[in-house]
Parts: sequence; C-alpha cells; structure tokens
Amino acid sequence: MISREELYELVWSTPMMKVAEKSSVSGSYMARVCSLLNVPRPERGYWAKRDVGKAPERPGLPPPLPGDPLFWSQGGELPAPRLRAVTATSASPQPRIRRTVNGIHELIHGAKQHYETGYKVEKGQLLRPYKRKLVDVIASASGLDKALAFANDLFNALESNGHHVRLVSSSQLSHRPNLDERESMPVLSSRDRSYINRNLWWPASRTLVYVGAIPFGLAILEMTEAIEMRYVKGEYIRESEYRPPKQSRGYSEHTWTTTKNLPCGRLRLVVYTPQRDVPWSLSFQETVRRTLKQDIPKIVQSIESSVDAVRNEIDEAEQRAEAQRREWEEQTAGWKREEEQKRIADSIKESRDQLSQVIQSWAAVMSLEQFFKSVEARAMNLPEEEQLRVIERLQLAREFVGTQDPMEFFRSWKTPDERYVPLAKRPSRAEET
Repeated sequence: MISREELYELVWSTPMMKVAEKSSVSGSYMARVCSLLNVPRPERGYWAKRDVGKAPERPGLPPPLPGDPLFWSQGGELPAPRLRAVTATSASPQPRIRRTVNGIHELIHGAKQHYETGYKVEKGQLLRPYKRKLVDVIASASGLDKALAFANDLFNALESNGHHVRLVSSSQLSHRPNLDERESMPVLSSRDRSYINRNLWWPASRTLVYVGAIPFGLAILEMTEAIEMRYVKGEYIRESEYRPPKQSRGYSEHTWTTTKNLPCGRLRLVVYTPQRDVPWSLSFQETVRRTLKQDIPKIVQSIESSVDAVRNEIDEAEQRAEAQRREWEEQTAGWKREEEQKRIADSIKESRDQLSQVIQSWAAVMSLEQFFKSVEARAMNLPEEEQLRVIERLQLAREFVGTQDPMEFFRSWKTPDERYVPLAKRPSRAEET
C-alpha cells in the first residue's frame, strides 16, 4: 500500500515508466493512479529538461478533496475516478469556481449498456443490472434514457457550481436509505416500514456530491403507479387495453383482474445524507405537467442551502454517537469489573475447595498408611513363606494407592493467584519490557 505522499515523492524522483515497472503495471495505468489520488506528476519532457537544468519547479502536493482516496494498493482495485486528471499545471490548489460543464458526465458515460445487461425482469418492470458499481439510477427499459439524461444534466449543473460528483465505495460511507418507488409515496419507505420492495436494484457504490466538505447522496428512480391489469392467455395486460372476445356458444375466456405497480415514466430524486443516524433527506418528483429537468436550478439551490442544516444534524449525530460510546464504555467497564470480581471470587473458592480436597485425600492416604503399617507389623509374626507373600501384596497395594508424601499433596494445590491473576496485580507493559 502506498500513500499519496509516498507516490508524490516517487514520481518526482523517478521516471514514470520505471515507477510503473516496479509496480508491475503500465505507465498509463500508473498515470491514472496519480490522477485518481490527486497527485501531480511531471509533464512530458520533464526529465530531459531536468538533465540540462531547465526543468520547471516541482509543484506542491495539493490537499485531498473531500472523498479523495488516500492510498493505493498494488494489485488492488483502482479507487473511484476523479473528474479530471491532475498534472503539474493543475496541481496547485485552487478555490472552487463556477464554470460551465457540458457533455456527458463521466459517471454517465458508458453506463447504459450495463443497465441493459442484467437479471431477467417482467416486461415493463424496473431494470436490475448485474453490475452494481454504477451511478444510482433505477429505471425501466423505456425510461432509462430519460433517467440517465436527467442524471447527466443534474451532475453537470452541480459540477458547474463547483461541487464534485463521484462514486464512493459503500465501505467508506455505507448508509443508503430504502427507497419507495411508488408515486403516491413521496417520502422514504422508512416512514412506511410495512413496505419494502426487495426487488429494487441496490448499487454497491454511493453516488455523492460534495458541497464543500458535506457529502449528499443522490438516488434517481422512475416511479411506479398502481395500474389495473388483466390476466389473459398467460400474461398480464392493462385493463384499458383489454378487448373481450366475441362470445361463442360453449366458450368462456379464463381471465381476471389485479392491481400491479408499473413504471410510469416520471422520475423522483432523493437527496440524503450517507452518514448513519442522520435521517435528513429531500425528495423531488415529476408531475404530469412538470419534469425534474425543469427544476434542476431549484434542486441545486436546495442542496446548497441545506448545508448548514445537514452539518448541524451531523454534529448532533456525532454528539449522540459520542454519548452512546461513553455510555457503552462505562457499561463495558462495569461488566469487566463484575467479571473481574466474579473470577477473583471463583479462584478463591476453587483454591479453598482444592485445598480441602488435598487435605481430605492426604488424610485418607495417611489412614491407609496406618492400615498398611498395621498389616506389616502383624505380618512379622507369620511364618516366613506366608510373610513374604503378605509383604509382596502390601507393596502392590502401596503402589496401587500412589504417593503418600504429604508434600506432594500440598504442592499440587494452586493458590487463588495461581488460578487467576487479578488485573491490579498484573505487570504493566512498560514493566514487561
């Protein structure tokens, strides 16, 4: 793993091709890594100019923009792409300025083919692409072009105002609310927990726009409306399209009606905070008379004007999280104290019980020893041949019983501290070293 700072020093001390060879990648690939980590790199001809003492001054390493990756792992996946490559001429930190951004946004470029390649869905239903690292757009086949076009115009408008739109891995900012695609429900489905459409496509990355340091999640989906459908000859058709067959003697068509939610072609934009425990969100949706594209200036302005409110909610969420963390630490410390006391008490009880067992075992052995000595004394009065047999049996009995040394019994006993060393008596790490 290499940091931005390490990569910066590397590319300005060694030609790019040699840096690439050491990392077992191509020069163009390493240039992409520099661009993605916002690391300026020497322009073409830099090393020849340096050899003759005419190389331009090395630019400084600019601070990372919000959401920029800070490390790159050799052989790992490239981080999410930046909007523009970083070269020596663009490396010096510049304030964000308003500029007109047109054309196809990089998050939209080439996305359509991935949406059209996916899991099988019923005719007219919302698409579910195989690829999950895509811009957060949910639409039907007929509504896909419109949804992507709106996303492109919205992203360009945000970029024109100096706000960076990018994909961010869900491992960095993992929260994305459940979305409700029903047109009659303009709020997040978290308000209606009885309804969650588990068939909705769920992206693996978050589509975020950074307004200053505050990230906003963007999700665009084609809404559905409740349509009365009729089942006819193995498929559902709209009730408005149904034409009953001419009646003939003895023939009755097997059919029935039901209600299904079908994509209506109108879009909804959900703007949310990707931080957990921050329930803030905005929702904008089209009507029959007005499209979201017409409201893009208002949407951008609404996002910009929400920065302070979202920042306050984030601060409050962090304060709540800090309070919960302290409460958890106190609770955990209490559990540890209780566990410590219990283990100390258990070690004392177990040690006492073992000592009592040692004493009882020793007493039993000593009683046997007295018995053996008594047998041995009586055996001395027996005839020699019988005496030898008794002595031999007595030796076997003593071996069968085992040790009779009280010291061996005492050494087998474990003190409470030998069973469990209390935390207060354990040496510190400094003492161990």
